[in-house]
Amino acid sequence: MPSDNQGIIRIINATENNLKHVSVDLPKKKITVFTGVSGSGKSSLCHDTIAAESRRELNETFPSFVQQYLPKYGRPHVSRIENLPVTIVLDQKKPASNSRSTVGTYTDIYALLRLLYSRVGRPFIGYSDAFSFNHPSGMCPRCEGIGEVTDLDVHKLVDFDKSLNDEGVINFPAFKTGAWRWKRYAYSGLFDLDKKIRDYSPEELDLFLYSPQIKLENPPENWPKSAKFEGIVPRMYRSVITQKEGKRHQKLLDEMVSTYPCPECHGTRVNEKVRSCKINGQSIADLAEMPVAEATAFIRGIDDPVARDLKNELTLRLSALDEIGLGYLTLARGINTLSGGEAQRTKIAKYINSALADIVYVFDEPSAGLHYADIERLKRSLLKLRDHGNTILIVEHHPEVIRLADHVIDMGPHAGTDGGEVMYTGSYEGLIDSGTLTGKSLSRIIPVKSEPRKPADWFRLAHATRHNLQDVTVDLPLGVLAVIAGAAGSGKSSLMEQFRLEWNGPVVSIGQKSIGTTSRSTPATYLDLSDDIRSLFARENGVSAALFSFNSKGACPACNGKGVIVTGMHFMDPIETVCEVCDGSRYAPDVLRYRLGGKTIAEVMGMSVDEAAVFFSDQPFIGRLSAMQRVGLGYLKLNQSMTTLSGGELQRVKLASHLNEKGTLFIMDEPTEGLHPDDIRKLMDLFNHLVDEGNSLFLIEHRLDVIKQADWIIELGPGGGTAGGRILFEGTPGEMQTSDESITRPYVEQSLHGPH
Repeated sequence: MPSDNQGIIRIINATENNLKHVSVDLPKKKITVFTGVSGSGKSSLCHDTIAAESRRELNETFPSFVQQYLPKYGRPHVSRIENLPVTIVLDQKKPASNSRSTVGTYTDIYALLRLLYSRVGRPFIGYSDAFSFNHPSGMCPRCEGIGEVTDLDVHKLVDFDKSLNDEGVINFPAFKTGAWRWKRYAYSGLFDLDKKIRDYSPEELDLFLYSPQIKLENPPENWPKSAKFEGIVPRMYRSVITQKEGKRHQKLLDEMVSTYPCPECHGTRVNEKVRSCKINGQSIADLAEMPVAEATAFIRGIDDPVARDLKNELTLRLSALDEIGLGYLTLARGINTLSGGEAQRTKIAKYINSALADIVYVFDEPSAGLHYADIERLKRSLLKLRDHGNTILIVEHHPEVIRLADHVIDMGPHAGTDGGEVMYTGSYEGLIDSGTLTGKSLSRIIPVKSEPRKPADWFRLAHATRHNLQDVTVDLPLGVLAVIAGAAGSGKSSLMEQFRLEWNGPVVSIGQKSIGTTSRSTPATYLDLSDDIRSLFARENGVSAALFSFNSKGACPACNGKGVIVTGMHFMDPIETVCEVCDGSRYAPDVLRYRLGGKTIAEVMGMSVDEAAVFFSDQPFIGRLSAMQRVGLGYLKLNQSMTTLSGGELQRVKLASHLNEKGTLFIMDEPTEGLHPDDIRKLMDLFNHLVDEGNSLFLIEHRLDVIKQADWIIELGPGGGTAGGRILFEGTPGEMQTSDESITRPYVEQSLHGPH
């Protein structure tokens, strides 16, 4: 029977991922924060159970022909959920990366600006579409609305002193002599393969370098029937530079390609006609280049009565971005340049003034990338959403966001198979006194480091002006643990980018970017363990190693190594069922007859890193497993898809492969993202070990537990964008406590008094 209590969302018997038959109630129209160590089951309960079920049920309300165009959500492992409203997930995934998508277009603010300029701008140049950089009438003809142009240096791509038959004539992997793209030139019958490129006639050279796609009239026999000939330069632009292949060979491309703001539109994306239309002396391009806070003030200053309604709507949307701490962004900023945290906050700004009520909003660590001062603004936005009659669910580790909770659900006790249980439910105050790992961690007062290390040397960065840095000159310490602190958008990453460019020694830069994850990449493949494990099985059983790969001979014949059978249902959702032949293991049944230490290949690959470290304790590759344990990822399964890992987890997988470095410069961008305070303590032990081994560490960080334990702090600010880019403080954590300019100092002092 459904519950009569409509004021709660009731989850009954959830077993998704590592959840151990979890039944729990959540209050509606309140803020509930899910806490617990990484891998304890927070996301499994919040995202993979509650949000997934709501989205699935909502999709099922649409007609079958509409459902085929909607995202597919599997049925989560839960007996039932009662009183579940419609759920909107605001995660850190960036909207589809598109060079034509800006903060202005994504938030629909630019569409309103186009309307404003078509009505009020002078001289009148046309209606709304005329102002769009994605429309032929508004885009710059030189860059076609992208705002930048790319030039390829053909002399770095092609060696003019060689012929097509010579090795290395074209300096790019797929065009190597004998490779398939090389054959598109060598087999065309258009060129003498032994003639040096520099000896080509002007017509031959133009054909070889710049020809558009053409159908060959009398091609040689070895020319593919459907192929078209295309010059090497347009081919590089079309097939390499703008595609994934270019990203794979980015370093090589950087040497031959230069990208710079379009000289015709000066990076504004729009043509001269659009730039000539102005309101109070400013064109739509000028307005898009202003920080949001400045643009808001400009819109308020427009006094034309025709603009009244548009002014109100624009001010509302721009203010939402400013209030959530994104006032430093410009509307012209490309969406693909935002961090995960900025992307999430842009989504919040879209919904903050929504007329919808009684919605569940699900957040994934909204504190990511935020200074404590910025978190104050975030909290106000979350409270505004709640007070509009909505339910807010947040997966979070940051003490300040946890403190905001009306209700806390603490998962644990540990990670992976040792997690998946509800350790505590109730108020924030109750959590502090609960005795759980989270409660104890939040109660622990981390002191300011009393004896910081002395730098072994210094590196002077002079007159840095990258992005918003305002002619910054700073001495960076070497051989210590340094933290780069400051507000979101204050120039921390820009400072480290400039440092990396000028530094000549060995450097390991670990950012928040994915490490090239696919559904088939796993910790075992990333650490190169799969081949070693397959070889052990092959040696033990006297058979081919390929038998133990589900991508090769060992694949289950029924599901081809996928573990599931997908049945197409024409216009309905395809149905995914676990393969009955291999029971989801992906391996052919006869492969599972072979054993190593009493275990099948499926059982071994299903082990966690911790379990595998015990099982393979005498193997030469034990060091790679130990490295994963040292970065706190012992709970990951060897065959777990990398696509399921958070940004912080991916960073630590990367770090695990560099733990034996010495004399190296490490630059890390918020390595504590997604980390429980207890895990941060373990990670700090590892960082200190790396420094003691003779490395230099630079951490872009906001967490006070890290800042207080640094040897040296460089703080930028005071705000973001044009309000940042200055050095506010440089020195030890102790010296920060006497700084008048530091915006971090008050939060450090507050943290020394405990959580209550």
